[in-house]
Amino acid sequence: MKKKTLWPIFDKFVMIAGPCAVESSEQLLDIAGKLDLIAGELDIRLVFKASYDKANRTNIKSFRSIGMENAIDALRSVKDKYGLLIDTDVHETKQVKKVAEIADIIQIPAFLCRQTDLLTAAAETGRIVNIKKGQFMAPEDMEYAVEKVRKTGNEKVFVTERGSSFGYHNLVVDMRSLVILKRFAPVVFDATHSVQLPGGRGDSSGGRREFVPALSRAAAAVGIDGLFLETHHAPDSALSDGPNMVPPEQVKQILATVKTIHELVNNTN
Repeated sequence: MKKKTLWPIFDKFVMIAGPCAVESSEQLLDIAGKLDLIAGELDIRLVFKASYDKANRTNIKSFRSIGMENAIDALRSVKDKYGLLIDTDVHETKQVKKVAEIADIIQIPAFLCRQTDLLTAAAETGRIVNIKKGQFMAPEDMEYAVEKVRKTGNEKVFVTERGSSFGYHNLVVDMRSLVILKRFAPVVFDATHSVQLPGGRGDSSGGRREFVPALSRAAAAVGIDGLFLETHHAPDSALSDGPNMVPPEQVKQILATVKTIHELVNNTN
């Protein structure tokens, strides 16, 4: 297993990437292998992300999980084979302890970013906490979510911007938000959820993946510490969030450009 620094993870540019949901061990290992090669070639830090349960689907009939135990085992297989840091999300406090056995980063979903008990339970594991900014939240107000984590004594927290609700079935990214969020925590830009169209297909969410590269470049120009994106070998056949995911073969070009801009911004500042 390759050893990688746990914290700080932001000593180099970070890519948080993987499929939206765990569909199988084979799926995760295939995507993780491709991403690991990209991260090595570009000299960026890779955090592998996939959800073991999609609790916030539009439709109750939509796919949620292959089962928590099976999904956790699949994530463990990625960690064992590639030595990658693992990021996955929790929805209830009772899930936190189990997830902390495998996850290096515990992710708080955007709709739950103000849930005090969930934030503190995640923080008390000692794991890194990634708080997704709520689509309904002003960036300034996320300072209090970060404070809830730090009050436990855990300083390992960062914030991910994923766009704000704007009218029906649409999200818009205010790039000023990244500047504001960075005042109180490292900031990551979620390029794929930012192009999501929540409920845009009626009984499921849509997305405009063609805008992922442009928004990624813009966020890098503003100044971010990492990029979050979801990828799938066949996005249109994915069991969750297919319309906003990008195929692995596009990830390298997106990341190469973003890293170049990131380095230019850092050298300028």
